[in-house]
Amino acid sequence: MFVTGLLLAADGSPGLGIPKQLLSYQGETLLGASLDTARDCGFDQLIVTLGAASEQVRERVDLDGARVVESPHADTGSSSIVPALDVVDRRTDGLVVMLGDQPGVTSAAVWSLVAEVATPVGVSRYDNGRGHPCFFTREMFGELRSLRRDQDIWDLIDDGPRTVTDVDAVGNVPLRVENWGDYQALVSQYEPGGAPVAPPAIHTTRSRLHRRRRRREGTGH
Repeated sequence: MFVTGLLLAADGSPGLGIPKQLLSYQGETLLGASLDTARDCGFDQLIVTLGAASEQVRERVDLDGARVVESPHADTGSSSIVPALDVVDRRTDGLVVMLGDQPGVTSAAVWSLVAEVATPVGVSRYDNGRGHPCFFTREMFGELRSLRRDQDIWDLIDDGPRTVTDVDAVGNVPLRVENWGDYQALVSQYEPGGAPVAPPAIHTTRSRLHRRRRRREGTGH
């Protein structure tokens, strides 16, 4: 089976002061950590969507190995899934949808979903309800193209006409970041004692990416 991973990272964060994709998390950025998980999944193709903060994200986040799709209107509610479908490999049998602000999702949850789904739509079932990752077979792409917002995938899952496979995932739905309280909760959960009290600086992430680029260029410093 040829599987494409789609990491949604185009939505904005007007109340945070900086793009949430660049929030500091475990020594890198929130999006960087989510991308690391997506890379660990070993998808045949990996796509990431970026929105209005694309230029800043490209400067500070290592996007190697991912096909980037610009979706500048996602901040106003437009779906970033729709333009991403235009670059999905024609060999793709199914699409795994993940979120760029939810680094707690595991590759084990992803591949359990892919292995066990037996219908056109699959969703992870955590102890406290459904959550990402979600899975859509190619026959669902037409319906995905009709989405007005990325959140509308839940209409397809919860109320759509297609049969849905619920696949058990460990624990509660992993935390995601939509506001400052969410970010504090995330850092408190995964970095005990490290809850921030003010918006974090991002220069550390910039230097980390700079070092990665230097190593790829063979300079070593």
